[in-house]
Amino acid sequence: MSQAMDRYKVLAAGVLCMIVTIGIARFSYTSLLPIMQAETWLDDAAGGWLAAFNYMGYMAGALLAASVSSLRTKDRLYRLYLVLAVVTTFAMAYTDNMMLWAILRFISGISSSGGMLIASGLILNWLIRHHYRGELGIHFAGAGLGIIFAAAVVEVLVHLAQSWNLQWLWFALFALVLSIPAWLWMPQPDTRPVTVGGDQLVDRPPSRLFMSIMLIAYFCAGYGYVISATFIVDIVEGQEPLKGLGQWVFMLIGLAVMPAAIIWDRIARALGYLRALMLAYGIQVIGIVLPALTDTVAGALLSALFYGGTFIGCVSLVLTMAGRFYPTKPAKLMGKMTLAYGVAQIVAPALTGMLARENGNYDLGLFLAGGFIAFGTVLIGVLYQLEKREQNLVEQPA
Repeated sequence: MSQAMDRYKVLAAGVLCMIVTIGIARFSYTSLLPIMQAETWLDDAAGGWLAAFNYMGYMAGALLAASVSSLRTKDRLYRLYLVLAVVTTFAMAYTDNMMLWAILRFISGISSSGGMLIASGLILNWLIRHHYRGELGIHFAGAGLGIIFAAAVVEVLVHLAQSWNLQWLWFALFALVLSIPAWLWMPQPDTRPVTVGGDQLVDRPPSRLFMSIMLIAYFCAGYGYVISATFIVDIVEGQEPLKGLGQWVFMLIGLAVMPAAIIWDRIARALGYLRALMLAYGIQVIGIVLPALTDTVAGALLSALFYGGTFIGCVSLVLTMAGRFYPTKPAKLMGKMTLAYGVAQIVAPALTGMLARENGNYDLGLFLAGGFIAFGTVLIGVLYQLEKREQNLVEQPA
């Protein structure tokens, strides 16, 4: 009973960390962007650049995660990033200077890697060591909760006539409260090279060709993900028939995200990880481009379900694969994968924001994002064939 309770506390710590570092430090900006644009000087292009700075920070955090092997160092980073998420959210309320905002979004981006990478690696390592199934579906449900939380808070505070800066302060308070159990319930890491049952932990890295293609495919996923993640509220609010529905669509994305990673874990058990990834990529293409094809309520809701139901599944499946390749140091390869994901997230928001300013809408940016995901789907298909070929070579008698 004690070990089962420990498992629940470890998973809960990860979920709460995701709400703090992803839901608040990252996604509160998406919900607050239209309000900040209405109440400050911020325009589409500047909003895109602030998102890009956030992802630069995320990539810096991924670089650090990829360079650190020590589980104890990762544990210290996990706790530092919780603090940074709270402090940077608090500080956003006290300036409207572009340079200071950019610095704060950069640092909050670093903190976001604490939930996606550091916490993921610590939790996966703990699960494998304690003979639990090495899956991250429950952990990544925290991203969905974080999105719902961010959108719901803004929806309530708008009705209470709270200004943009007061809303940042509310988010900082919530982050502080949630970070306390996230800190206390994450156990100190076990650094022994064996499980609690005495089984040896052995790394099984893939071929260099496999990893190279996987990195490009994950870059495509990052490009596709970030456009809707950054601009979906603004996209919906900019379509006349959908005015007033932006936060509700964002909340629906969060609802779709909550069970998505768990569902994709089950699909991967049935189909295998690469075939599950191909399916997730294919559905995500539809979810991304739908807002450019229709301005109906049904189209917006379907887009939210398809997008929210797949992007976190792609992340969860890829990072779980990385952890299984390297169970002794899962966050190291996770960090390298996220670098590919993060490079796309630096380029895409700034480019899309500038395209939106020039064209008056986000349609071109959405089609470009959908094209990247479609190309990534093809690459995952190549990986599937490569994996089958490599397995056949291993199984052939000498």
